[in-house]
Amino acid sequence: MANPKVEIKYKKLFINNEFVDSVSGKKFPSINPVDESVVAEVAEGDKADVDKAVKAAKDAFARGSEWRNLQPTQRAALLNKLADLVVRDAAQIANIQTLENGKPFTHAYGETLITAEVFRYYAGWCDKIDGQSLPTDDGSLVITRKEPIGVAGQITPWNFPVLLIAIKLGPALAVGCPVVLKPAEQTPLCNLHVAALTKEAGYPAGVINVVTGYGPTAGAAIAEHPDVAKISFTGSVEVGKKIMVASGQSNLKRVTLELGGKSPLVIFDDVNVDEAVKVAHNAIFNNSGQVCIAASRTYVHSKIYDEFVKKSKDLALKRKVGDPFDAATEHGPQVEKDIFDRAIKYIAIGKKEGATLVTGGERIGKKGFFIQPTIFADVTDDMTIAKDEIFGPVQSILKFDSMEDVIERANKTTYGLAAGVLTNDINKAIKFAHAVESGSVWVNNYNEAITAHAPFGGYKQSGIGRELGRDALDNYLETKTISIKLANVK
Repeated sequence: MANPKVEIKYKKLFINNEFVDSVSGKKFPSINPVDESVVAEVAEGDKADVDKAVKAAKDAFARGSEWRNLQPTQRAALLNKLADLVVRDAAQIANIQTLENGKPFTHAYGETLITAEVFRYYAGWCDKIDGQSLPTDDGSLVITRKEPIGVAGQITPWNFPVLLIAIKLGPALAVGCPVVLKPAEQTPLCNLHVAALTKEAGYPAGVINVVTGYGPTAGAAIAEHPDVAKISFTGSVEVGKKIMVASGQSNLKRVTLELGGKSPLVIFDDVNVDEAVKVAHNAIFNNSGQVCIAASRTYVHSKIYDEFVKKSKDLALKRKVGDPFDAATEHGPQVEKDIFDRAIKYIAIGKKEGATLVTGGERIGKKGFFIQPTIFADVTDDMTIAKDEIFGPVQSILKFDSMEDVIERANKTTYGLAAGVLTNDINKAIKFAHAVESGSVWVNNYNEAITAHAPFGGYKQSGIGRELGRDALDNYLETKTISIKLANVK
């Protein structure tokens, strides 16, 4: 199934159910982070192309259009058909994702199958979106009706590019919103393949549009467009703030943001240390550390601290880093040079500020963007590596002594996306879960239960709103209240 020589069929913009060149004719390279070779030249969209895509989506949403006239069960059938096609092409999609993202093929393949599950989950919601009948004192009939908000702009990241397209598209399509989507410039090709499947599935023209390009041009044009009613963005806090400004300065479009994190994983001294080391290892090194919910602050009780650090080093040294098409590989490269350079910079800062480099910290090879799994011990809360989101394979291990102390320290951050606690004491687990300021909390695991039906999002500067679950549908719905005066009925 793994095939590093897979054919790349789709390299153009997808607008109105057709693959087209950008208005400017410009292209940009998709780079393989393993060897820095060019995977393909991709059409570079900008404002002119976004205008075309939004018009197509707006036309598809017009009253009386084929899309607006579809019944809920028909929308469900389309989502299920799309899921079927994603499963059919899972190996091809995963191969493309591995080429342009660098994650191990086995991980990319699993992500693609989960993508289909998300589409199926939202297919199940299509005929369950309803309003209410409300009692009144004057005998009037008051009902509420849920209606799609309109054209949805969606901007997705590169770290889980296929799964995020389902997380964004699923609820929008379930309620009846057409979409203009801009995938990350690092991973456009797997998104374009899914776009082709939406046409094959039978979606009407204009319902799904994909404009590949860069954030400051194509992404900004979506955020600023007056005919885009809703925008969903996953990425950095810096860009999220710009999107908020663009919304306010344009048409006050509704905004959902899933942004960064500096998530704590707290490990008490009553655990099995070997198991705790494995959980913490996977919580930070998964996807080469390029995960918004990565447990990048590992708080370990002082009684087991030294043992934990030693065993964490041993496990990191065993981690298989290399060719993502090798089935034995656990850890691929960073996605691009900027992300690679950022991680290397923070490793240097950690050393300079006095953290103990336990293992790693160096580039692997001279080509590609590989970094050794890196562990720092003796990290304190005031160090840069304990405060900033690194988005790389860097584990910072901090020491704590009491519940009260670690809760205060865990919450002392501008982020609040995720957190975890490992303990055999259910009272400790519940106390921590209630006290930590975080959108998701895992108890005795980490990141093992992000499922389609569970809402996901962050506190503080980690975001606004929730994706996944029933909550995500509300992002794409307006509530209309209808009040009907009735004749006296006895």
